Amino acid sequence: MSLSPFDHPFLSGLFGDAELAALFSAEADLEAMLRFERALAAAQGDCGVLPAELADAIASGLEGFLPDMEGLRAGTARDGVVIPEFVRQLRAALGGAAAEKVHFGATSQDVIDTSLMLRLKAASALLAKRLAAVTEALEALSHRDGGRALMGHTRMQAAIAITVADRIDSWRAPLLRSAERLAAQSFAVQLGGAAGTLEKLGQKGAAVRARLAERLGLADRPQWHSQRDDLAELAGLLSLVTGSLGKFGQDIALLAELGGEIRLSGGGGSSAMPHKQNPVAAELLVTLARFNATQLSAMHQALVHEQERSGAAWGLEWLVLPQMVVATGVALQTAQRLTGQIERLGRDGQDNRL
Repeated sequence: MSLSPFDHPFLSGLFGDAELAALFSAEADLEAMLRFERALAAAQGDCGVLPAELADAIASGLEGFLPDMEGLRAGTARDGVVIPEFVRQLRAALGGAAAEKVHFGATSQDVIDTSLMLRLKAASALLAKRLAAVTEALEALSHRDGGRALMGHTRMQAAIAITVADRIDSWRAPLLRSAERLAAQSFAVQLGGAAGTLEKLGQKGAAVRARLAERLGLADRPQWHSQRDDLAELAGLLSLVTGSLGKFGQDIALLAELGGEIRLSGGGGSSAMPHKQNPVAAELLVTLARFNATQLSAMHQALVHEQERSGAAWGLEWLVLPQMVVATGVALQTAQRLTGQIERLGRDGQDNRL
């Protein structure tokens, strides 16, 4: 049983994306948090904050660390975040001087936000690959059927004849722009310490942060604990992608309703009307577009972080952003599948708009 359709026993057949969902699992989060702690110790060793042998002891001592998940659950309920209990368990596993210096100079938000950035970077690479596949599939469809005639519609009324290529261009162009936006996204390390000043690292704080970013393959940026515009911008991009795909799905559903200008395979069946072929994939694209548009408002609410750190706004991101990422991934896979189900688009014959 599940509260989310994305991992529901049977609704996940429609909404599920195991590849992207895995990036937001507890296991992936913990792995990324461990990467942060090991890389932080190594970066502090590189910069002379910690003796090299102590930094190596922390990094090597955390290899193969297995957390007590029930302890993490109880700790999160108690502290509001998992990191205090996580660090306690790390220290118990390390012992000695290494236990005293693990997590040195960092705060809970540094670990959690950097873990998120590592996983969002991996997710964005998957989304970029899928986005390219969709635009290529639409281009192939245009090459095949682009010269066919299609009735243009304005304000839901028949207007004048256009070509299939004209309609496909309106689907494909926004996706190409979104691909450019996605390629320009930056995923930055988070390291600010207790109140964002890196006070425990002194004059070496910026150097440690830069080295940490380098070791993790993330961008180096001064702490952004209460500055969430990059995450809101990413959420906006996710909504742009699903919104553009929703327009594609809506158009296909309308074409299927009118009949005559499209032939689709692989439609969904009806329990009451066996003759029907419902445009399930097209409808799903519309649903996911509206879902992400709704969730985007929550990400904009999460911009309001009071003073140096917020627990309320921060937690809102945890509820919303992973589902937006998965919804976008599902939409891209669905759009590629739908494109492949179009056996014919437009009327027979060449452009007859004149």
